[in-house]
Amino acid sequence: MSGWEQTADTAGAVLLLLGAAVSLLGAIGMLRLPDVLSRSHAATNPQSLGMLLVLFGVALRLRSGIDLGTLGLVGFFQLLTGPVAAHLVARVAYRTGHVGRAGLLFDELDEQLSAGPRGDGGGPQGDGGRTQGAGGGPGRG
Repeated sequence: MSGWEQTADTAGAVLLLLGAAVSLLGAIGMLRLPDVLSRSHAATNPQSLGMLLVLFGVALRLRSGIDLGTLGLVGFFQLLTGPVAAHLVARVAYRTGHVGRAGLLFDELDEQLSAGPRGDGGGPQGDGGRTQGAGGGPGRG
């Protein structure tokens, strides 16, 4: 084993341990924080960083092209889907009243929700009030 491989293996092990520690802190934050918004923050930010550190550590250890490509795809899709899922959870918690609005600095969503229905005549789908009929398509049946 060359000096570069030994250094890469050591750096990979350090990144693996560091990523696991950051992810553990995020999990502890999810258990200890008081409200939904704080918990969703703890579920995404430290978890994303910890996952990236673990993936970089594994990449330093594996060093083959197909493995690096797979790890890159895993990281990309985790970074793409994790924050979106946390945003949806926070939005549902807000709409169902599980968020203490007194602690919010800005409440832009309340302004949007209290404005009433949109001017395009539709609900969230914007289909003009049409529903899917028995014919299988919008507006049929």
